[in-house]
Amino acid sequence: MNRKWIFVLIALLALNGCNQQKASTTKTTLTGKIRVAVVNYPLKYFTERIGGDLTEVLYPVQEDVDPAYWNPGVEAIAIFQEADVILLNGAGFAQWLNKVSLPGSKLVNTSDALHDQYIGIEGQTTHTHGPEGEHAHGEIAFTTWLDPMLAIEHADAIKETLSGMLPEKKESLDERFQALKEDLLAIDKEIESIVSRQADQALLFSHPIYQYLEERYSLQGKSVHWEPDQFPDAEMWNDLENMLSTYPAKWMVWEGIPMTETVEKLTEFGIGSIVFAPCGNTPETGDYLSVMKQNIYNMQVAFSGENVPAL
Repeated sequence: MNRKWIFVLIALLALNGCNQQKASTTKTTLTGKIRVAVVNYPLKYFTERIGGDLTEVLYPVQEDVDPAYWNPGVEAIAIFQEADVILLNGAGFAQWLNKVSLPGSKLVNTSDALHDQYIGIEGQTTHTHGPEGEHAHGEIAFTTWLDPMLAIEHADAIKETLSGMLPEKKESLDERFQALKEDLLAIDKEIESIVSRQADQALLFSHPIYQYLEERYSLQGKSVHWEPDQFPDAEMWNDLENMLSTYPAKWMVWEGIPMTETVEKLTEFGIGSIVFAPCGNTPETGDYLSVMKQNIYNMQVAFSGENVPAL
């Protein structure tokens, strides 16, 4: 092949490459949306509320998995890698992040401003439940969003991130953030009002995930490691009986609806059961706000001062 045709071939290849790059750019431009990957459902909900139709929120975690202990496959990792921005919860949430390579320039820790409010965990234990298998709760409590005031900080970080990427849309992003903030403030006000009726109410928590809720409202609580879908063994019941000898709790707060058999036996101990769903993953029905409203309704039962009813 002579030199003339070599140059022609090179020019054609270069032109084709430019066309492919242009097509890719055009596709992103035509969607008009920022692709935002998130590591848990609260961040998904906050982003959708703030970003609206300006964002496409990517959240590949299955509904029956705890996103805190989820291990993504190749396809899920690719989704995060291809996103325009990746929103993290921080506080040690999503341990899989330490095992994969994601573009550092795309990572945004939405709890960066909360480091001084992180709650440490002492005496962590390893246990097994759900499809995630055996795991241990980390050295830092990670359900930061259970404190509505900290949830607002997460949302504010999301708003600032999106505003930086879409400065021309800052006003509408601010407006949607303010609407979300008002909803979260209303949740905070309602819980505070309920708890104030019996500030010294002794509670049991079925799992050590309510630290920020306890801290925000000065709740009196002790945690065990009971699963809603598993009937506690004899040792667990014995430990509970010993605990109640010095800690007269009347209510156990569950992350999900417990087995009927468990509820009935707890009633024999004089302990009622309510659910306060953490909402770390996509709820079966409703959304973050409706789940929190249901949680508030459930809390009213425990702080009403009435005798122990069963679920």
